[in-house]
Amino acid sequence: MTTSSSATTTLSKSSSSKQRVSYFYQPDVGHFYYGPSHPMKPHRIKMAHHLILTYGLYRQMECYRSHPATPDEMSAFHSEDYIQFLGKVTPDNLRGYGNQMQKFNVGEYTDCPVFDGLYEFTQLYTGASLDGAVKLNRGDCDIAINWSGGLHHAKKSEASGFCYINDIVLAILELLKVHARVLYIDIDVHHGDGVEEAFYCTDRVMTFSLHKYGDFFPGTGHIKDTGAKEGTGFSVNAPLTSGMTDEAYKRIFKPVMDKIMEVFQPGAIVLQCGADSLTGDRLGCFNLSLKGHAECVRYTKSFNVPTLVLGGGGYTIRNVARCWAYETSVCLDVDLPNEIPYNDYFEYYAPDFQLHLTPEQRENMNTEASLESVRVDLLTQLMSLKGAPSVQMAEVPPDFEIIKEDAVAEKERRSTKEDRSGEGMNDGGAEDDTRSDRGKTKDGRGEKREHEAELAG
Repeated sequence: MTTSSSATTTLSKSSSSKQRVSYFYQPDVGHFYYGPSHPMKPHRIKMAHHLILTYGLYRQMECYRSHPATPDEMSAFHSEDYIQFLGKVTPDNLRGYGNQMQKFNVGEYTDCPVFDGLYEFTQLYTGASLDGAVKLNRGDCDIAINWSGGLHHAKKSEASGFCYINDIVLAILELLKVHARVLYIDIDVHHGDGVEEAFYCTDRVMTFSLHKYGDFFPGTGHIKDTGAKEGTGFSVNAPLTSGMTDEAYKRIFKPVMDKIMEVFQPGAIVLQCGADSLTGDRLGCFNLSLKGHAECVRYTKSFNVPTLVLGGGGYTIRNVARCWAYETSVCLDVDLPNEIPYNDYFEYYAPDFQLHLTPEQRENMNTEASLESVRVDLLTQLMSLKGAPSVQMAEVPPDFEIIKEDAVAEKERRSTKEDRSGEGMNDGGAEDDTRSDRGKTKDGRGEKREHEAELAG
């Protein structure tokens, strides 16, 4: 069949019916451990899951145990030698992989350590994102949630920023099999550089990232980084500074989102909900409350476009769990009491045992003038685009996995490997160009930064 996707319909923000939500979780994903001094704690995913259980949210959505991603699935974006390396290296044999660890930015002197079960961990969080994308493609749900995903820094052949496999890029490639255009939104405090880089030269994926910019990891995301070749204008970056409040964040997010939905008209959305933009984060420097952070989820949801909701950063783990449980309730249109119900990790929420956070008494370094400048620049960039791009697809390619649920939806889904033959030019696949050094600016603020600057504080 032939599909033309230069749609002219206006996307509605009315909710005529309750949206169907699917939730993907692997019980083992929270058991992995980066190391004693490492800020990334997968345990936060299990904590969030227990809040979702004890608040009773699981009763109002379809819950699935996701499949572990296969090497073939992950090599749809990542290089095969990188996947093979991740599958072989362990804490016991890493001395024999010195050259490869340096090549792939993994190991003791990086922020991406080799830990027990590393490869299995990447398979679990990536498989859940792929399963969510497949569900959305089939029309089986309106919102798919995977809080273990959202690892947005990983590159084609390189780990970066605690991220090894870029589940987001892989999920977007899956969505592109059915949808002509996919919008990626990133509300993590760090720039979504790995996703932007993967799709920098295509007009089929628009990336919208709001992030701290300056002497801060990863150092990319300048407002003038807008894309290249066919993708010129389709990378949207909102560079911000410390102290962002709910109101200031909303002033950028909502008008830019309105314009993106008007001019780009995506068929699907991927929303990365990194919780390090919350107040009090160990590495972050924004001052958002749960309600301010979740307002981005609520507003995105209001457009009634199939949406994959993912986790991401977040290093004060009790607040990460609070955030993702609350945002699950937002996806479900359910109000939660502020009192946290008793659960296996109840003591983490002392001393108040409350769901919501109070922003810190600190100055917002984003001035009215700087925020207005960012808003105007981004709206001007979007208004220069000549409508939603169209694409012709001769045939919808097969799913990564053919998923069969059993009667009780408890057992792992059995999968059949399929040929991934639907990749086209400039869709972010393995053969496409990636971003050059445009992220580097004359004043040096765009150069790649490491996490030391954040940890030093």
